[in-house]
Amino acid sequence: MNNFEPRIVAFLCSWCSYAGADKAGSSRKTYPQNINIIRVMCSGRVDPQFVLEAFKEGADGVLILGCHPGDCHYKEGNYNILRRYHFLKKVLMELGIEEGRFKLDWVSSTEDDKFVTIVSEMVKNVKSLGPLRNEALI
Repeated sequence: MNNFEPRIVAFLCSWCSYAGADKAGSSRKTYPQNINIIRVMCSGRVDPQFVLEAFKEGADGVLILGCHPGDCHYKEGNYNILRRYHFLKKVLMELGIEEGRFKLDWVSSTEDDKFVTIVSEMVKNVKSLGPLRNEALI
């Protein structure tokens, strides 16, 4: 368990969160490289099936980052994902997936430090949970 390095799938909205991640990279900020970033036009476009599929394909955690509420370029996208997030948390709990393996947060294009903090905390939390072993998704 000490050598376990979690695999995190991160869905980032193109306008804010991905830009924040890009700023962190261009500013040479260090953060765990355990995340596989998937750029989406809007966090509201993250289908619940994407999250379930990520876990099914071996992700130990899933992170969704979007624009702050009220700042979505598509007006209501982040409110849509917020509703889906609460639904998905219940579904994942029913499947035996711990709450700490799935997270939603808001990161703007200028919040590179916040991006680094969120990713670091997510990796640390999932690492403490250990590898995901869940036959319910197979």
